[in-house]
Amino acid sequence: MTSSTPRRTVLAAALAAAAGTAAAGPALASAPDRASDDRASDDRASDDRAPAAGLVDNRFWSSYTDWRCGTTAGTRAVAGYRPGLVLDAPAGRLDYTDPHTGRTSAWEYASWTSPVHTPAVPATEVIASWNAETPPGTWLQVELSGTYSDGATTPWYVLGRWASGDEDIRRTSVDDQGDGRSAVWTDTFAIDDAASGLRLSSYRLRLTLYRTPGSDLTPTVWRLGAMASDIPDRFTVPASEPGLDHELTVPRYSQNIHVGQYPEYDNGGEAWCSPTSSQMIVEYWGRRPSAEQLAWVDPAFADPQVCHAARFTYDHQYQGCGNWPFNAAYAATYPDMNAVVTRLRSLTELESLVAAGIPAITSQSFRKDELTGAGYGTSGHLMTVIGFTADGDIIANDPASPSDEAVRRVYRRREWENIWLRTKRYDANGKVRGGTGGVCYIFWPVKSAPSQHRALQALGLV
Repeated sequence: MTSSTPRRTVLAAALAAAAGTAAAGPALASAPDRASDDRASDDRASDDRAPAAGLVDNRFWSSYTDWRCGTTAGTRAVAGYRPGLVLDAPAGRLDYTDPHTGRTSAWEYASWTSPVHTPAVPATEVIASWNAETPPGTWLQVELSGTYSDGATTPWYVLGRWASGDEDIRRTSVDDQGDGRSAVWTDTFAIDDAASGLRLSSYRLRLTLYRTPGSDLTPTVWRLGAMASDIPDRFTVPASEPGLDHELTVPRYSQNIHVGQYPEYDNGGEAWCSPTSSQMIVEYWGRRPSAEQLAWVDPAFADPQVCHAARFTYDHQYQGCGNWPFNAAYAATYPDMNAVVTRLRSLTELESLVAAGIPAITSQSFRKDELTGAGYGTSGHLMTVIGFTADGDIIANDPASPSDEAVRRVYRRREWENIWLRTKRYDANGKVRGGTGGVCYIFWPVKSAPSQHRALQALGLV
């Protein structure tokens, strides 16, 4: 990538190019199109590279010790059942003009900056996640700054301005951030030209907590971190051997039954694959919004919790509900829930999670002819993997379905595996487009079973 064009704009162009196969598909919620417009060689053997163990690095700060190790300016670590970070004494004051309301308000703030983290893999991309509570009158901002492999440094990039509600500020990403060497695409830091060999060799995250001046309110942040990766460009990945025959019982929700509802949130349900998937997993773990929280939804609408998830994952700059960290942050607003955005390196890793009772929300893009039984093509779509058949095929709750009953699908293992893990693909017009390279959301409760903890620990998530 060579510019900081909004991710939504890039994806809209990709969808238009694929219109011949995407007419029946859901709207967009995927990563930027990172591939070149030039057709690659027909000899793709060099692209068939297995996702080796060193290509993904996860680092999350969540313990009392973690919060005490950072550099503080008015924040304080809180011990206890779920350690966190709070605003203790304001370090300054800010007049913030919300670009989406035009309203200027004064805020006190304090900050915490992580220690420098050197990932095991010098990265071409970094995606942050955070788990927090922001009572009315509070909000937070997450930023990243890093050092390139040639010793130069990046500016401080804003990765999100976030609140669990939408009354104080509008939840937003920030466009037009770049230094000619890297840029932020909605929710993803990316090196502009990975082929140059330039990488991000280390980074810090800065968390700024805001509150109404003179109050004793505070956000509470329980988890902050990022996934750094360097996934090689590839059209295909080697086939894995099936290793699991197991299915989890996960609620089924269709995004398509919400078409036309609340169009202010990205045109209604046709674009809600991400929040619909997130809501399925939130409820799998026994959490759901209260009747009071759902009171704003038209009582004539089925599955009002999906409308709720769309509203509270909506990114007002991206103008969509597909911001990956915002979906993870939404899930973590429910009691004692953890949530992250990461990449998995193989289908075997996904099997290990499902075997432990942890479903995952995966991001993928494909033509209609590439995924048998889907019935649509898409430049970006989220679905929930809930199991595997005896033959190793993928059992998915696919929200791009005509009804809740039709959400459960079985997709061919080899097709689905390649679609999910690749970073390059051909669209309907023969142009090379990007793939997400194994991106997924993973949600789990603070109190998890030992087998679940081991599965998450193996991936560097706990």
